Amino acid sequence: MASDTPRSTARIGGHPIHPMLVPFPIVCFVGTLITDIVYWRTADIFWGDISDWLLTAGLVVSIFVVIAGLTDFFGDRRVRALRAAWIHGIGNAVALILAIFNAFVHTRDAYTSVVPTGLILSALVVLILLATGWTGWDMVYRHGVGVRARDRL
Repeated sequence: MASDTPRSTARIGGHPIHPMLVPFPIVCFVGTLITDIVYWRTADIFWGDISDWLLTAGLVVSIFVVIAGLTDFFGDRRVRALRAAWIHGIGNAVALILAIFNAFVHTRDAYTSVVPTGLILSALVVLILLATGWTGWDMVYRHGVGVRARDRL
């Protein structure tokens, strides 16, 4: 049965993989910003270490998110035809590049690992994720990407 909505091609048991994985790096990158702020205010190295771990975990899981996202993007031409998909993909690529650069910044010693560059990069990543998250939800709720036609309201 053909669907009138773009479909997710990276699926397990009929469920799209990309939306299942995407919350993990988002939580890690938001957590990195929060722990960077706490470190900036307290200078307690514990918070700098937690930032490092959150950033690393977010980047590792992002590998799988990118694979699933690219599979969906290239798997259905109707997805590629959506402006929101391009904004979502390019924005997330920029966020990921900034997060990788941020991981290198966080390898510095002590205070300079976070303040000011690490904190600024963490904030930029979260701001970009707010915009790309909006376009991701727009693709699901407005365009029905990954939603079976019979499941749409």
